[in-house]
Amino acid sequence: MTAKGFYASFDNVWILDGVRTPMVDYCGAFGDISPTDLGIKVARAVLVRSGVPPEDIGSVITGNMSPGDHFQYFIARHIGLYSGVPQAVPAINVQRICGTGFELFRQAGDQIARGYTDTALVVGTESMTRNPIAAFGHRTGFKLGAPVEFKDYMWEALTDPAAGITMPQTAENLAKKYGITRAEVDEFASLSFERAVRAREEGFHAGEIVEVSNTTFELAGYATRTIRLAGKAAQVTEDNHARLSPVEVLAKLRPLYPDGVQTGGNSSGLVDGAAAAVVASGSYARTNQPLARIVATATVGVAPEMMGIGPAPAIRLLLQRSGLSLHEIALFEINEAQGAQIIAVERELGLDRARLNIHGGAIALGHPLAATGVRLTITLARALRKQNGRYGIAAACIGGGQGIAILLENPNFK
Repeated sequence: MTAKGFYASFDNVWILDGVRTPMVDYCGAFGDISPTDLGIKVARAVLVRSGVPPEDIGSVITGNMSPGDHFQYFIARHIGLYSGVPQAVPAINVQRICGTGFELFRQAGDQIARGYTDTALVVGTESMTRNPIAAFGHRTGFKLGAPVEFKDYMWEALTDPAAGITMPQTAENLAKKYGITRAEVDEFASLSFERAVRAREEGFHAGEIVEVSNTTFELAGYATRTIRLAGKAAQVTEDNHARLSPVEVLAKLRPLYPDGVQTGGNSSGLVDGAAAAVVASGSYARTNQPLARIVATATVGVAPEMMGIGPAPAIRLLLQRSGLSLHEIALFEINEAQGAQIIAVERELGLDRARLNIHGGAIALGHPLAATGVRLTITLARALRKQNGRYGIAAACIGGGQGIAILLENPNFK
């Protein structure tokens, strides 16, 4: 029986290259930067790194969850224009919450497979710092004595009102279902930090990071845009959330809920960042050296109160429809939204931890919502090359109860 959900396979769709900014802690050096400008930065950088002239791009597909300024309506269009893509090329901004970055690749694959374009620029960008304090009920003014309803946009979004449950509580539900202990969650988190620090020290992450410094973006005939780092930083060259975090240290942190397993130390880091890639048809990719082939994608729905298990059925659908088995997948990159959540997925699928998030995950590096899927995909593609693995899967759970996964093939596999 075929699992339910969306599945799309692609015969000849390729990722030419990808880059990302460093992942920078909430209220840090990126705190004053619009997600539009972070997006422009990585868009320009990936075009240079891939060797693809901006005029060759036929579609711009961006992802951004939360407005970082008053002009989010224009984010896709401005990223395209200020990265040098011709005015005639259309742009669209999409969102699938934590799965947004993967959705960008799926839509790029669809556009290329349907013949709309030979090349697509995909950009995921997110400023968690600049999530607004918002009010939705005051368009007609403030009534005498009535409540003033300004609320923290990001804090409120951590609760799914349908199920009446927060995102960490969905991980607590999984911990109970799969018998996951606090010690096991802290152990996983400590390993994530350890792997991320090692990858940074060995230079692996540097291979996908573009330095961010104070920058001006010019566009003839239009307003100039700028990046200005907060504080005294002159440039940012590496992730700053990852630090060695022994189990003994993590064990001292207070749980988010009484008798719970989740803490601030074993949950995904709160960071700002952006990532971009160029996706192309096989005919275009022949003139380049592609990073990876996009084999297929899968998206499924799950119970909102168990949303963190989403990657498991998405990966099962992906494998089932692609005709592959779990042991044929060399590496997995699965978003670490919460420690108990990733362990639940690991147990449900029977994954080998030695093949999972081998360069650290979102607990250590952070989870800028719309950028995460692009980062995971780029990291996976590069890791497959490094390990000489043929197939890899990247995936994420999605608030509200979904899961999404992407299957990549290493063109250099021998």
